[in-house]
Amino acid sequence: MNTIPRRNRRGSLVLAAVVLLPLALTACSGDDGDDKASDTKSSPASDKATPSASDDMNGMAKPFGPACSSVPEKGSGSFDGMAKDPVATAASHNPALSTLVTAVKKAGLVDTLNNAENITVFAPSNDAFDKIPKADLDKVLGDKAQLTKILTYHVVGQKLAPKNLANGSYPTLEKSKVTTSGSGESYKVNDSANVVCGNVKTANANVYIIDSVLMPKK
Repeated sequence: MNTIPRRNRRGSLVLAAVVLLPLALTACSGDDGDDKASDTKSSPASDKATPSASDDMNGMAKPFGPACSSVPEKGSGSFDGMAKDPVATAASHNPALSTLVTAVKKAGLVDTLNNAENITVFAPSNDAFDKIPKADLDKVLGDKAQLTKILTYHVVGQKLAPKNLANGSYPTLEKSKVTTSGSGESYKVNDSANVVCGNVKTANANVYIIDSVLMPKK
């Protein structure tokens, strides 16, 4: 029986591979369903990426921003947990908003916020309140009328999605306006406060946690 010399056999194998490779690539690229499935499974790094405003989950954009990483993954203080409660109650489960919750209670606004429908709250974090000298903060916390004015200035009477913050001006419950600007995952309120965790859902509000307390004009 004739045998193919080793050199010729190797050449034949190489030639066959060259011929078959384009056919295999064509078959793979033509199957869109397999491509999408493999892309999803082969990108574990994307699963750990910072949530972005463009991500979509259950038809709604995910929370985004550097401070979102401090939110618990489970329980009433998690994003899923907060979504089940009205805004003042939801905020009380978030340790980063404890000073705001204290202020809301002192102003007697818990029921007002919890019973409101379709609002947006720009919620100053504890770090935001820490920027205010303690003497000044204590004075404001002791003045219910002034405290109410400041807190209601952080509330807009409609739900704002991230895209609405790009270049906006919105009336607040305090009766004056706040302005918003930015894009992607970077937004400012009144050109002074940065959104550090945006688009947090509660049962009756969209919440944007900010790093400075907003002060209404006198």
